[in-house]
Amino acid sequence: MSIHAITGDPLDRLLHGVWTDPDTGAPIGVPVRAIAIEHSVAGREADLVAPLQLGRRLAVVSDATTRVVLGGRVERALSRLAAITPVVLDGEPHADAETAGTIRRACADADALIAVGSGTVNDLCKHAAAQDGKPYAVFATAPSMNGYTSKNAAITVGGHKKSLAANAPVGVFVDLTVLAAAPPRMIRAGLGDSLCRSTAQADWLLSHHLLGTPYRAAPFALLAADEPALLDEPEALFRRDPESMRPLARTLILSGLGMTLCDGSYPASQGEHLISHYIDMFAPPERAAYFHGEQVGVATLTMARIQEKVLEGPPPRLHAKRIHREELERRFGQDLGTSCWQEFATKQWSPAAEARLDRHLNDHWNEIRASVGIALLPAERIHNALRRAGCPTRPADIGLASAFYAEAVRNARYLRDRYTFLDLAEDSGQHALMSAS
Repeated sequence: MSIHAITGDPLDRLLHGVWTDPDTGAPIGVPVRAIAIEHSVAGREADLVAPLQLGRRLAVVSDATTRVVLGGRVERALSRLAAITPVVLDGEPHADAETAGTIRRACADADALIAVGSGTVNDLCKHAAAQDGKPYAVFATAPSMNGYTSKNAAITVGGHKKSLAANAPVGVFVDLTVLAAAPPRMIRAGLGDSLCRSTAQADWLLSHHLLGTPYRAAPFALLAADEPALLDEPEALFRRDPESMRPLARTLILSGLGMTLCDGSYPASQGEHLISHYIDMFAPPERAAYFHGEQVGVATLTMARIQEKVLEGPPPRLHAKRIHREELERRFGQDLGTSCWQEFATKQWSPAAEARLDRHLNDHWNEIRASVGIALLPAERIHNALRRAGCPTRPADIGLASAFYAEAVRNARYLRDRYTFLDLAEDSGQHALMSAS
């Protein structure tokens, strides 16, 4: 394609390496080589994959459901290009280190992996591909999460859900007809995962202004054009109309690319995702299964309310309680407690550092509040979009008792080194916000 054929679409310009980075003014691109978001890709699967030159042996990885939805079709189409090894995961696979190992063994002779699925299958394949230094591409089956184009994978290791480095896909292929036919709960999960843009950006800005954490505007600029459609007409996602699915599909793809640009999940995973991770790790075993995005939607509402309340008040005064490793080991068990301590310890300040940060908050609170406030959507607007789409909005809607959910909100900050409004509320003694959210 010539330079003159490039459109003004940020996605198109990123793929060609000519999108203007709002942070630097320089043209930038992404490692993903091909992205197709089309009304239908039926009959074109081989044509989409062939230019990627992935080798003569391809492993097509799906689960029992996604193989029926799309995987079988992809296997047949790609058999024109290469020898195909179908890898079908049993039951309802989990994104954990053990299952990734199973995939690696099954794909040992393949030159590349082709994932056919959404969150779990995609995360497992990108992690397995990274471990073995192989390329991978993905055919999406549901608009349920934003990880299709990211370079990180949410993998559970030893009971601790971690965001691990992974390969970005070389190709991402989205058949809007397939996505529009996905179960409504999966569509709602994708909407829930998308609407956390607001709270994740607010948390990241807080850390930037208070601690000097590097921050980029680029990932949020990519999402600006499509977000209003999701907020203003979420009901359109359930019309079974492929074109009505386009704003959500684009948002999920562009959100993943934003994470890729930042070499981490910072722009799309902050306090709301920590709450969801805690739920994944500690929810009662008898609880029914829920999608990641369903949990994130509820947690996003919680974070938006906490953020609003903190920003409404005077400058928070820091008087953080000292937490010791032994306390986390008692709370979470020795192995997991030690792992959490390694993450959380970076947020334990010396008295001098805390005094310095307290002065900074007091002196610059109006500036911080203004900057974060511009990024933050009103909690009521998020609630309205989720409600109109039929998404969960309360802990009970995702099978959780209020007491457990309050515990998740209080303890989620121990899981990662990211400083969020969960930390600021706790460190400034605003404990009521953590239990009343």
